[in-house]
Amino acid sequence: MVPDPLTPPRRRALTDLRAKSLPREDPERLTAHLRTVHDTVAQLEARIATAGIIATEPRFWVQVRAAALLHDAGKIAESFQQQLEPGGEPWGERHEVLSLAYVDLLAPAAAWGSQERLMIATLVAAHHRPLHAANSLGGGKPALARLYNASTRWDHAFGRPPSPDGRPQVPRGLHQELLAWLAGFLRTEPAPPEPGDPTAADRARLLLDDVLTAWREPAKAHTGLIAVLAQGALTLADHAGSAHVDLQTHIPLPLDYLARLPHTPHHHQQQAADTTGHLVLTAPTGSGKTEAGLAWASHQLATMPGLPRLVWTLPYRASLNAARHRFERTLQPAAGRQQPDIGLLHGALARTLLTEALEDDCCTPTKDDARKARARANAMRLFTQRLRVATPHQLLAAAIAGPTHSSVLLEQANSLFVLDELHAYDPETFGRLCAAMRLWEQLGSRIAVLSATLAPPLLAIVDESLHHPVTCHRAAPGTAPLRHHLVVDDLPLTDPGSLERLETWLGESHSVLVVTNTVTTAQNLFTALADHARHTRPDDPDAALLLHSRFKNRDRDAIETRLLARHPERRPGEARHRGGLVVATQTVEVSLQLDFDRGAVDNAPVEAVAQRAGRVNRRGLHPDGAVEFRVHRTDSHRPYDPGAVDAAWSALTTLVTEGATDLSEHDIDRLLALAYDTDWGHDWATRARQARDGFTTEFLTFTDPFHDRTEHAKTLGERFDTVEVLHRDDEDEYRLLAVGKDADPLLAAGLLIPLRWQQLKTYNATFDRALGIHLIDGQYDPVLGLRPSAEPETIL
Repeated sequence: MVPDPLTPPRRRALTDLRAKSLPREDPERLTAHLRTVHDTVAQLEARIATAGIIATEPRFWVQVRAAALLHDAGKIAESFQQQLEPGGEPWGERHEVLSLAYVDLLAPAAAWGSQERLMIATLVAAHHRPLHAANSLGGGKPALARLYNASTRWDHAFGRPPSPDGRPQVPRGLHQELLAWLAGFLRTEPAPPEPGDPTAADRARLLLDDVLTAWREPAKAHTGLIAVLAQGALTLADHAGSAHVDLQTHIPLPLDYLARLPHTPHHHQQQAADTTGHLVLTAPTGSGKTEAGLAWASHQLATMPGLPRLVWTLPYRASLNAARHRFERTLQPAAGRQQPDIGLLHGALARTLLTEALEDDCCTPTKDDARKARARANAMRLFTQRLRVATPHQLLAAAIAGPTHSSVLLEQANSLFVLDELHAYDPETFGRLCAAMRLWEQLGSRIAVLSATLAPPLLAIVDESLHHPVTCHRAAPGTAPLRHHLVVDDLPLTDPGSLERLETWLGESHSVLVVTNTVTTAQNLFTALADHARHTRPDDPDAALLLHSRFKNRDRDAIETRLLARHPERRPGEARHRGGLVVATQTVEVSLQLDFDRGAVDNAPVEAVAQRAGRVNRRGLHPDGAVEFRVHRTDSHRPYDPGAVDAAWSALTTLVTEGATDLSEHDIDRLLALAYDTDWGHDWATRARQARDGFTTEFLTFTDPFHDRTEHAKTLGERFDTVEVLHRDDEDEYRLLAVGKDADPLLAAGLLIPLRWQQLKTYNATFDRALGIHLIDGQYDPVLGLRPSAEPETIL
């Protein structure tokens, strides 16, 4: 409704000022929002305390609290308030810049020194946008230095703009009310106004100029890191306060975790529980490595300040979901809850939560279901929980800093990081993670590395990357029984003789796992073997299963559920033959608790071969004792480094030549040592160190903490993230589910297929701007997954 220019507008009171346009029936008041954000900072302080580098700045939390109280004071502007009204026009100015006027007004009364005033002003100014563009280019939102400069008409922007009623942006009476309220909150008295005092617009201009000047040139690394952490504290408090989400104080991990285990702990589990500080634990698959990591973490909780968080990282999304469910089953819920609240941080989080919410209900998800799932996902991304599972990319993204990522960095202070299956990463990712470990240590956090296979060079790089001592423990010999009889086969898996052997195993009622290096090979092998497997188990709908990365999300979720139910870990005393075939790619290597009678796999890097073996006779309970595990030579190294594949083959054949065909933990260690004591292994270590040092220099020095890093974020995302695409045949169904009154893109997410960015060309991808998604060609089958129209060899 257009206001009548002849009717003077009603004078606003302090209680009329709004911070948000929602909820529509009663939008949130500005003073209520400022109070909430201020109080949320107290929750953050209780969590993080003065851990690590924060201890060097005694007034850190005082400054963040002051910035929290003042960060949105500029929303007093009349044009901003009109913008929040139904049909209101955008103001076009930045409220945080006007907020600087209140920092300047209150600084003398609050006795903030010049440096403290500058830091508070910096946090207020930079809580939405960077101060400066990167290399004068900028890639995201325009930096404040671009928006406000010598050509800015400050009185027009923040003083008395031309308007029908001639009202100033900040009416004097309302300004005095807000100023008194802010001063009362700070327990001080503002100086009375005097003739000749600068206007609010002038105060904002002068203080913004000071802030921009202070951060135009590179700062000392220590100063920059403190500033980024403070920015993270303010942005996290702002987001959590706006969402009205309290940060949890309960952690599902009890302090006496090890004593609660239903069995006598293994020696390596007790050693982990007795370790204070950083830990590296090497233990065989199925020997209680996860329990050892939890025991280590529970011991640290009692020896750290504040309320430490536990972050458990794994390489793949499927393994994250499995780990979270495991923790929900075994750890302690908060009082009054049915199960522990475990945070989950990965790219498809909202879709995962929607799927979980509907697992027990035979109903079609609605827009309201999608809204609830998205709200819960957003709460998780606010780091509500004290125990979370995450991919390393979610943590490395903190290096981008800025208003978007600095809260991620702050939450890495005073935390416990368990890096599970660290061997699974390429040298560049491994090196970046080691750089992150070094930063986490600066932030007062502690690190545990868990792996069934950790080669000596990897251990050395972890140790040298950390300043404090790293305690290394290894499971005692004999912790795991002999589980595998190793056979090295010169023939590829696709050879007729290899296929005949697999059919023989199936005919003998063995459950058989076949792992290939590429999706195409997996699809071809499954096509060749599936009918035979089904013939041996005619009444079993899951007698033959295929799992790889190129399925629609909903199809892959269903396959994983069936797979885990069909091939669980063998129980003591279980002697029956299970039968059945599973053909898979690397998707089964980590954290899926599967168990098979026989295994045949493509040769791969030595850690991958060991992980594949870990899904066969997983706990050594097979009635036959050690079972056959066959590694086949491959015609191609894809998707791996050829040196890694060659080094693994050389190590495997050496082991067999030496007569070590019944694999023990000692033999796995020998395999690792042989593989890494090669030109490839030495080059791997060099690349990892270069990546660590380069990532530290480029991202983790924070000498330009308030410059735009959007392009870095894009590069990092494309390197680590997948992109979800839509098959053209599903476009109509996607549009029906995603667009419209009762639709939501989350409801259509089950139709999407994850691909690497580099694979888009293979499927002739085009970007649909209306749907906001890539459309692809190719052949799709719910059993076989996606194939290119022309079939090249493609990676996982």
